[in-house]
Amino acid sequence: MHHSIQLKTMEAVPTAVVRDQVEPHELSKFVPAACGEVWSFIRAAGLPKPGRHTALYLADHQVEVGAEVSESFVGNDRIHCSQLPAGAVVTTTHFGPYGGLGEAHDAVRRWIAENGHTPAGICWEIYGHWEESWNSDPSLIRTDVFHLLQDPAD
Repeated sequence: MHHSIQLKTMEAVPTAVVRDQVEPHELSKFVPAACGEVWSFIRAAGLPKPGRHTALYLADHQVEVGAEVSESFVGNDRIHCSQLPAGAVVTTTHFGPYGGLGEAHDAVRRWIAENGHTPAGICWEIYGHWEESWNSDPSLIRTDVFHLLQDPAD
């Protein structure tokens, strides 16, 4: 699959998340469960203008999975107020089942290496709002993939 790669500057985006250390083989179960837990919290807390689901991948298998929110909030022992990082990113959009996301990440990593940038070791996915048509045609499922670059000043 061909991925169109872009270099962008992103602003921080507030999120409501579940934080945990998750092995890669457990992500396919953890991500949807955490998204559901966060969405239940957002509804119960009455947070305004919730957005798309997110998964932020940090070092040592640390992940933050949840949803975009429009403002800071007070969480609880499971749901935390966090944010997607600001800065220079390399991004692409993956269309298709989630099992193919590795190809999108690989394409971004290749682009970073081929263009002389240094990855910061942090990446994330933003999942499109589920469309009914995706049930019958999974090739339409949209996921945006982002890899943060190291700040050259660091």
